[in-house]
Amino acid sequence: MELEQFSTALKTISERVTQLKDSITTEEATKTSLIMPFFQVLGYDVFNPLEFSPEFIADVGIKKGEKVDYAILEDRKPLILIEAKSVAEKLHKHDSQLFRYFGTTTAKIGILTNGNEYRFYTDLDEPNKMDRSPFFSFFITELKDGQATEIFKFHKENFDLVNISKAASDLKYLGYIKEFLTTQLNDPSEEFVKFIIAKIYDGVKRKEVIDKFTPVVKRGFRQFIAEQVNSKLTAALNSSVSSTTNEEEEEKQAAENESKIITTEEEIEAFATTKLILKDTIDLNRIFYRDNRSYFNIIVDDNIRKWILRLYINHSRKYIILNDDAKTEIEIFTVTDIFNYKEQIVPITEKFL
Repeated sequence: MELEQFSTALKTISERVTQLKDSITTEEATKTSLIMPFFQVLGYDVFNPLEFSPEFIADVGIKKGEKVDYAILEDRKPLILIEAKSVAEKLHKHDSQLFRYFGTTTAKIGILTNGNEYRFYTDLDEPNKMDRSPFFSFFITELKDGQATEIFKFHKENFDLVNISKAASDLKYLGYIKEFLTTQLNDPSEEFVKFIIAKIYDGVKRKEVIDKFTPVVKRGFRQFIAEQVNSKLTAALNSSVSSTTNEEEEEKQAAENESKIITTEEEIEAFATTKLILKDTIDLNRIFYRDNRSYFNIIVDDNIRKWILRLYINHSRKYIILNDDAKTEIEIFTVTDIFNYKEQIVPITEKFL
């Protein structure tokens, strides 16, 4: 399975969870309606007990017959243990069972889930002893940029325990860094403020000085991030664009009506957003737009046959059509929602490299 197909399948699961989660109240319903479909998307035969074993026995010490909800097997040995809870439950108090089971089997990955939130654990801190903190976690209904790529590594066709173990440490500490920076952005600690002002202020860092600088550091942090984002948007907007039409009957008709075409700020924002998505994929000087009366086209090499997506905003609703095999139509509320579909847009563009 290609990443683009996988991302589409994940979106389907996300929509399913969003639709069903408020009407599900039991663990069993969560398993059959939400969790098993997710692992089907990961390529596992959830109805083959030699591959996806329910109620897997994981004896713990003198306790016999202890069972974990599911185990993914390789050569009849557990590779991944899965502990399931009801979608109505929070996960923060339920990792102890998985912790007990982990050390009694050959499994190197433990997954705790309620069908919406997924937490992935391994043994980074101490061999054969599950870490207390997950190295990777996500909400299927709120997938963030790049998470689909990480989840794809757990697909049956791609699963490589050695590579996942190497990536787990980076993922875990990257999460810690992002969490720390988010905290400091919203409420900078005294230590963080002292670290910053040590580089710019020569006086004694007394309590009143730190208190004085705290709101300044907070404001400076926020302004720095805003300026970085605006800088990238400006660079994208200043790149070469084109509304010249030279192909296909539809485009010839558009050329005849060129004087009637008004490229809106929303369309330019959609163009800039798409270029930001593609900044690490293609030379941005190869990205152009063609505006016509029906839709706004974003293309490669100023070639209408190499279109990436089409934006429709002159209707009662906003939506985009992607140039994938299915010509996928996606409804959006604002043009910046295009950011949410990076995993689909990048592979489309790569076809034209």
